[in-house]
Amino acid sequence: MDKIPLAIVGCGGMGHRHLYGLAELHNAGLSPFELVGACDPVRANAESLADDAEERLGTRPQVVESLEELEALGVVAVDITTTPRFHHTVAEEAIARGWHAMIEKPVGLTVRASNRIQQAAERSGSIVSVAENYRRDPMNRLGKALLDAGVIGSPRLMIHNTIGGGSHMTITVWRHQKNQSGVLLDVGVHFSDILEFYLGPVHTVYAQSRLHEPIRYNPAAGPSGSSTSNPAGVYGRWQKEMPAQFEATAEDASYATLLFENGAVGQYIEDHAGHGQGVWTRQIHGSAGSLELPSDRSGQLITLHKDGESICDESLLDLVPDFHLEPMTAALFGGDRLWGYDFPFQETDRKLLAAEYGELGLAIEDGGDIEVDAAQGARSVALTYAMLESNVAGRALTMEEVLSEKVDAYQLEIDEELGLV
Repeated sequence: MDKIPLAIVGCGGMGHRHLYGLAELHNAGLSPFELVGACDPVRANAESLADDAEERLGTRPQVVESLEELEALGVVAVDITTTPRFHHTVAEEAIARGWHAMIEKPVGLTVRASNRIQQAAERSGSIVSVAENYRRDPMNRLGKALLDAGVIGSPRLMIHNTIGGGSHMTITVWRHQKNQSGVLLDVGVHFSDILEFYLGPVHTVYAQSRLHEPIRYNPAAGPSGSSTSNPAGVYGRWQKEMPAQFEATAEDASYATLLFENGAVGQYIEDHAGHGQGVWTRQIHGSAGSLELPSDRSGQLITLHKDGESICDESLLDLVPDFHLEPMTAALFGGDRLWGYDFPFQETDRKLLAAEYGELGLAIEDGGDIEVDAAQGARSVALTYAMLESNVAGRALTMEEVLSEKVDAYQLEIDEELGLV
């Protein structure tokens, strides 16, 4: 079968990470794609990605600076890895050209931008996938299987707490700017997706949000700098060129109570300005036990607490005899019934990105399902903003109010700047 002509649009740090995922799929002999284009208005970024692609894939994609130039390359699908501010404009143009698309999360910079992408996809029939990798982690797949099998009974409470970061920059300057995707959106959509992956739709949100650290510091600035926040080691070259300190305009902490449609309650803390002892907790408590879940992409073990004992070994698999990873993920991780794994972070990151590409390829070739489509991607954006909007409104909000754009006071200035109002 002929390969699917693909272009990566946005060739900065995230674009390079996605390339490494594509190469992981290629090296496993599973890639349905041919990378024909590297597209970025900053030509140096596109040249860098093309050079890496030649080394990792054996062929060099054409370097271009616009989607119009991609037309001549016969592109069928694009992977949109620009900064979030441009996701909706690039996606709408790509979909209008009849291309399929994978869009890095958050799918849009605001709920309105996300809804526009969903509406464009529905009108065109193009396949649109949101690149959400945390739920694809084999440990989250096993955790979900244990929950669905009733191992802890009916879920009552999910706790997701993460605290740390101090005043350091999180990866890039733009992740601290409200009009470019603050850290609560950039990181929080992962966690919003995980919440609904495990317990289904959230109905109501009440939250307090804060900007604790209005001045952020970049440890990587300068010739001898080093970064404390550089996923997959990709971003170092750009971080060294960013300012040593800068003003943050986006909130860096949310503290929320959630009500799921199934009646379960969520207790959520996402604080990227924490000092002192760091916190990571993800637990689900049910009527017959509880699950303690590891951090994403770590390969660490799930612990089941039940009947006065704790289980965190291979015997967890005995409780879910029908559990199997998807064939693509199983091939990449080396087994279809994993209860743990041990890969360096960079390799794990590549494998999960490869699984995203694999799913997109199967959907284009055979009409397979997309697990995180534009609608689910929009929900994750809406859940993250529901916390910020609740703080402004001073009351609990329903997801319907935020998804339908009835409540948008926090986002309004961003939408106005984007020309969406």
